[in-house]
Amino acid sequence: MAKECIYINVHPENPQPRLLEQVVDILNKGGLIAYPTESGYALGCLLDSKTGADKIRDIRRLDDKHELTLMCRDLSNVSEYAKVGNVQFRYLKMHLPGAYTFILPASKEVPKRLQTPKRKTIGLRVTPNVVTNALLAYFDKPLITATLILPGEDHPMTDGWSIREALCHTLDAVLDGGYSGFEPTTIIDFTEDEPVLVRQGQGVFLE
Repeated sequence: MAKECIYINVHPENPQPRLLEQVVDILNKGGLIAYPTESGYALGCLLDSKTGADKIRDIRRLDDKHELTLMCRDLSNVSEYAKVGNVQFRYLKMHLPGAYTFILPASKEVPKRLQTPKRKTIGLRVTPNVVTNALLAYFDKPLITATLILPGEDHPMTDGWSIREALCHTLDAVLDGGYSGFEPTTIIDFTEDEPVLVRQGQGVFLE
């Protein structure tokens, strides 16, 4: 179990680099953080942190069949970790960054432990959240992520202070970037040439 975590409160539109760098250091050491997105706060760790990914599953009580998501900094990052054809690329370019999670065939860059066992797919996001994009700019790789919905709850946690109160004994850092919305992303399965709506959320689904 993690020691008492660090609580870092940044400006939601102009996050201070000196504060973000503290979070970068924690992530580089394999730490697990809570951070803001456009659809609630999320749990995140670096791609090579197996311990962090295990903690995410533990906090959310997810089994290994539940797909974790990669939070990417941009579309080129998505293309590195997913097999994206021309049809998918054009569609993603129209919708990202935005309130969408795309399920795509995983590339060889994605550790097998993160892929769905049978389908070999991975969920990918690019958030419009300013704080998270500023954080992701420090890394070449995406964050392993899952929305911070506590067991038994229907909606994600939406402010850093509440997360500090509830989970600081489990996390290494809470990155507070202000209030975030709670409406979930729209999930689209794009493993074939036609997009298939899995869950309607904030994002408008256009076939």
